[in-house]
Amino acid sequence: MKTIKVLSLVALTALMASCNNTGVTKKPVKTELDSVSYAIGMDVARNVKTSFSEFDNELFIQGFMNAIDSTDILIDQAEAQKVVQAYFQKKQQADIAKQKEEAAKKAEAEFGEVKLAGEKFLEENKSKDGVQVTESGLQYIVEKEGTGEKPTTASQVKVHYHGTLTDGTIFDSSVDRGTPATFGVTQVIPGWTEGLQLMSVGSKYKFFVPQELGYGATPRGGKIKPFDVLVFDVELLEIVK
Repeated sequence: MKTIKVLSLVALTALMASCNNTGVTKKPVKTELDSVSYAIGMDVARNVKTSFSEFDNELFIQGFMNAIDSTDILIDQAEAQKVVQAYFQKKQQADIAKQKEEAAKKAEAEFGEVKLAGEKFLEENKSKDGVQVTESGLQYIVEKEGTGEKPTTASQVKVHYHGTLTDGTIFDSSVDRGTPATFGVTQVIPGWTEGLQLMSVGSKYKFFVPQELGYGATPRGGKIKPFDVLVFDVELLEIVK
């Protein structure tokens, strides 16, 4: 596995560093192979600095030497692979969460007024005639109640929809294109996933989707800004499967 190979290279680098720290004479670079060996060591060291903020060199060297000697091994190969995979998966998730948090802070600084305007709109909208509110905050109006089945998260549906911002600006419309859209119930924004499951085939609903159930702080380009409340007229035509 690539990760294990990288780990072995890092272990070698740590071993070299440990030798130097204990006063062992540095080897000179004489041959082409010497140059390649040294260059690989430098490259791995740079990767280590990028990948790890903390590292236990002694345990690293211990693991390296145990594997070379095939003695006193504390973790078998299969378990070692799982440990490495779990570490880098956890690190990746933490990095993604940090990036999202930083992006959200940046978006709030730039589009805070959009967020406040959306909150004000929803607060006023929820008291209007016919508006119902789910526990998650999704607001909707039943314009026509169908008599067919209701989709589930496993369903694929065919719908006609017309999407606008709260000021009426159209950003997407299958109605205008003249072609219904087909997709899985979980392949859309959370507000749609929830709202579609409220509808029976043949129904027409209007959704008022809070930014938390839409695209949130994520820039979409075009007409949708971070934190925008989205309004959809949706007709559930068919449960495809």
